[in-house]
Amino acid sequence: MTDTRNRSKELATEYLNLGGKRRAVLDDNIVSTRQWDDEGSNAAAFWHDNIESLPAAQRKDVEKFLPDINDV
Repeated sequence: MTDTRNRSKELATEYLNLGGKRRAVLDDNIVSTRQWDDEGSNAAAFWHDNIESLPAAQRKDVEKFLPDINDV
């Protein structure tokens, strides 16, 4: 379990370092993301290739490491 969480955190960190703009929305244990600002092509491609394609549970774990929409 720890290895999965570490990998999720690494993916989220890399995405943000590439200029990713998605933010986590946590509501009653439901996790989703929102994106209002355009992000660079590198971040968009990274999200598409490395995060969007994950099984739902793993993708949600990555999303939990994104900045919370309420913190922005």
